[in-house]
Amino acid sequence: MAKKQFKAESKRLLELMINSIYTHKEIFLRELVSNASDAMDKLYYKSMTENLGLSRGDFEINITPDKDARTLTITDNGIGMTKDELEKNLGVIAKSGSLDFKKTADEIEDVSVIGQFGVGFYSAFMVAKKVTVESKAYGSDEAFVWTSEGADGFSVDSGQLTMDSGTKITMWIKENTDEERYDEFLEQYRIKNIITKYSDYIRYPIKMEMKSSRLKNEPDEDTPAEYEDTFEIKTLNSMVPIWKKTKSELKDEDYHNFYKDKFMDFTEPMSIIHEKTEGTATYSSLMFIPAKAPFDFYTKEYEKGLQLYSSGVMIMDKCSDLLPDHFSFVRGLVDSEDLSLNISREMLQHDRQLKVIAKSIDKSIRSELKKMLTNDREKYKKFWEAFGTQLKFGVYNSFGQNTDALKDLLVFHSSSENALTTLGEYTDRMKESQDSIYYAAGDSVTRIDSLPQVETLKDKGFEILYLTENVDEFCLQMLANYNDKPFKSIQSADVDVSDESEKDEIKKINDESKDLLTVMKEALGEKVADVRVSKRLKSHPVCLTSSGLLTTQMEKVLSQMPTDNKAKADKVLEINSNHAIFEKLQFLLDNDKEKLSTYAEILYNQALLIEGIAVENPSDFVSKMCEMLV
Repeated sequence: MAKKQFKAESKRLLELMINSIYTHKEIFLRELVSNASDAMDKLYYKSMTENLGLSRGDFEINITPDKDARTLTITDNGIGMTKDELEKNLGVIAKSGSLDFKKTADEIEDVSVIGQFGVGFYSAFMVAKKVTVESKAYGSDEAFVWTSEGADGFSVDSGQLTMDSGTKITMWIKENTDEERYDEFLEQYRIKNIITKYSDYIRYPIKMEMKSSRLKNEPDEDTPAEYEDTFEIKTLNSMVPIWKKTKSELKDEDYHNFYKDKFMDFTEPMSIIHEKTEGTATYSSLMFIPAKAPFDFYTKEYEKGLQLYSSGVMIMDKCSDLLPDHFSFVRGLVDSEDLSLNISREMLQHDRQLKVIAKSIDKSIRSELKKMLTNDREKYKKFWEAFGTQLKFGVYNSFGQNTDALKDLLVFHSSSENALTTLGEYTDRMKESQDSIYYAAGDSVTRIDSLPQVETLKDKGFEILYLTENVDEFCLQMLANYNDKPFKSIQSADVDVSDESEKDEIKKINDESKDLLTVMKEALGEKVADVRVSKRLKSHPVCLTSSGLLTTQMEKVLSQMPTDNKAKADKVLEINSNHAIFEKLQFLLDNDKEKLSTYAEILYNQALLIEGIAVENPSDFVSKMCEMLV
């Protein structure tokens, strides 16, 4: 029969598709297997509506690689195609008939059409130089064969297919090139791996003859072991997805084994979320919270996302749109029949349905973490050690749009409980007179606990949250308040827990020490915004605080960033009027102002070190200390 030409737009699309639409060439096998599954679904649907007596067990897909002939054949015993259907469905790209059929089949509960676009068939030309499609429609005595070598066109002739109905696709695999190795698509174990990866949950058996070796004799001291090749037809796919089963059918061991195999993790997951949701968002999901962060989790190489399936066929390995950044540690999958697939199954339209599913998943993960926090604090502590930073970053990121969703999942070390506490638990314990949530930031709990500012607040019975990570203070500033209680850093100059009599006393001392404070401020210059006498100190001679939103610890974090415009906190040097050093400073004011300036610098550098901040000139600091000692 004379060769027919593809329509002009189909020819251009075919050339584009072969060269650029699909990311990986292995995708062709997923597409052809999905099409075969569709064909069997159509015949099964016909059997159900017309009482043909066929069951699901009557259908199967067979794959046959032939290395010598360089052919790969995929055969199904589905509904098949007439000559007219071959020309219509395979002569115009993106026309498979599956979409029209789906509109009718959706009314039958046990029928699910995977393919919605015929373009998937043409992915075969990514690996094949020639493709034939021999098909026999159900109820017909005639078979026809569609033949094409790519964009040049196709022909349809009489065929010799002997089965009652079905389709046989034969691909003549391309020769290897310097850039591409096409031989891999003729290797049994490579084919098996592709099927397992993409089509493991196709509901019909996918079969292939597999070669293996077996012991031929009983070896002994005189006779070496001999092996012989055996060939056996094996089913490559499991057919029943674990997430389609009910929870009552599964044990923890089933979930754990699936997780370890699927996501290549040696440890069992910390938590399992298995759901089937119907209504506005109809999907099945199986998600896992890992026991520990992957080695590359906090690197730019890490890719977040859930595996996305449509009717058991994997569409995307990592669909990032399904997970917010703050839950990027979650592993798992989503399977939905309602997603709109674009020109290839790799491309997903960002439609309303996907957003609805993502919103529902976000809620499910939050619910699971909240349950863990409430019912198993030790388990949540382990989770927090692994992924707490990510949740705190989620509060700070995106201009705080996730604060309401995440604030009740945050925990920080408490000075009074000596353990992790939630913000809700903190506010429940607050003193009646307390109007703010107090916190302090530093390198470690031990370091923070030794800060001069902590001593007085603890003595007065105030609870303090200890922030030990760089993101912590930024996180709380983004939150601004919890239950209408603002967050306040005790390293801030404006935090004062003194009573009225103490405030009057400190004001009086500052007024009386005006000359002393002026000399010290002049000695320190732009290093500090102010020098003042403080009543917040007990045993320590000095401390360093800051005025404004930027604290000394935030300055420390920001100074580590690669920028020339370094942010500076307005530092305030506070002096303990009850410490012996204060009397020494007053003596120097009257007797040795030059030495007073040296004392000011030493005390400032000591305050920096207490805060965990490096002094600008360690050598000069040591020299001045030695000068005071002799």
